[in-house]
Amino acid sequence: MLPPVSGKRVILIGSLGFSLVNFRLDLMCRIVELGHEVIAVAPEFDAETVATLSGHGIRTRTVQMERTGTRPAMDLRTLIALVRIFREEAPDIVMPYTMKPIVYGSLAARIAGVRECYPLFTGLGYLFAGEPATRRRLLRSVSIALHRIGLRKVTTAFCYNDAEERDIRHFGLIPSTVSLVKIPGTGIDTKRFLPTPMPGAAPRFLFVGRLLRSKGLDMLATAVRQLRSQGHDVTVDLLGPEDSNPDAVDRATLEAWTKEGLFRHLGAVTDVRPVFAQSSIFVLPTTLREGVPRTILEAMACGLPVITTDAPGCGETITDGVSGWIVPQNDPAALGAAMLSFIEVPERAAEMGLAARAEVCRNNDVRRVNALLVKHMDLAAEVLPKPSVRAGIEAVA
Repeated sequence: MLPPVSGKRVILIGSLGFSLVNFRLDLMCRIVELGHEVIAVAPEFDAETVATLSGHGIRTRTVQMERTGTRPAMDLRTLIALVRIFREEAPDIVMPYTMKPIVYGSLAARIAGVRECYPLFTGLGYLFAGEPATRRRLLRSVSIALHRIGLRKVTTAFCYNDAEERDIRHFGLIPSTVSLVKIPGTGIDTKRFLPTPMPGAAPRFLFVGRLLRSKGLDMLATAVRQLRSQGHDVTVDLLGPEDSNPDAVDRATLEAWTKEGLFRHLGAVTDVRPVFAQSSIFVLPTTLREGVPRTILEAMACGLPVITTDAPGCGETITDGVSGWIVPQNDPAALGAAMLSFIEVPERAAEMGLAARAEVCRNNDVRRVNALLVKHMDLAAEVLPKPSVRAGIEAVA
């Protein structure tokens, strides 16, 4: 491997400090390893996150930002604060991800005279899903305009899937002359997420994520209710926190579903691997534009087959009928049929789980993803590592 072209100062901007550790730590550590300086910028950093980043030689800077608000005055303060940070730090490269950091981080980089900016689109979100209602159509128009202003001079952009690539080009979110490179998600550490033996003969279904209706929980509840009415003793474990989002499942509904026996709510955990080890099939019946869902990659790496929908980014992650099943959005009958296939043939979970592990090692290993990113950002002449498909398979042999 060639040495880095030069020691550069790189700033990554996220909408939450913890997400920089949860989704970008491997990338930041790789950049540091190559001889560059990394600064993490976000609106919120707890003490544990700061300590983790500091332990890897990564500095932090806090910026005021409303992650989901639509107040122009607050967004202007975010832009001014980012310009100030960039002028003080004088980075060579800025890499923002998620909508507000992308828009205001890219614009601030241009104002501050940063030479290179590489926005990473991790999913366009609900504003770009289907035909929007009047208010959402207005917000979409504003978002498009802000992207076109903010991203006018970016160097290269990254995205996760074909649908995002098409829409970024269709709506002109970046100039037509700017390269748009597709990468296979955030990547997953396939040496950390390892398969374990199936927990028993009866299939155990698991959902991981925020408890939002747009994640398909109503559809999942209907599918489970239908299976139970047919005499199948099936319950789905829900792993994830309750949410303040207007789209969230309210506590009364969650308690009713639990009392009915449809779900067991496990709450939230900091390490999902023990929960995966007690599960045999992962279910994500989302209607959201998910990018490439990290939870799907984690489940596949742990040897679980996946049932998901044809929502952008989800269906592209697995091979239908090989590593899991892809069902139409908002189709509880199809979801129930996919779940039933594992109930009627329990050994199918182990077979498809092995295929899922092989796929994620081949396509989504974090070392391969990071190699693509640092290569396109000219931080090193990286050679893509060979996939380690066999890693951890012995654990379930």
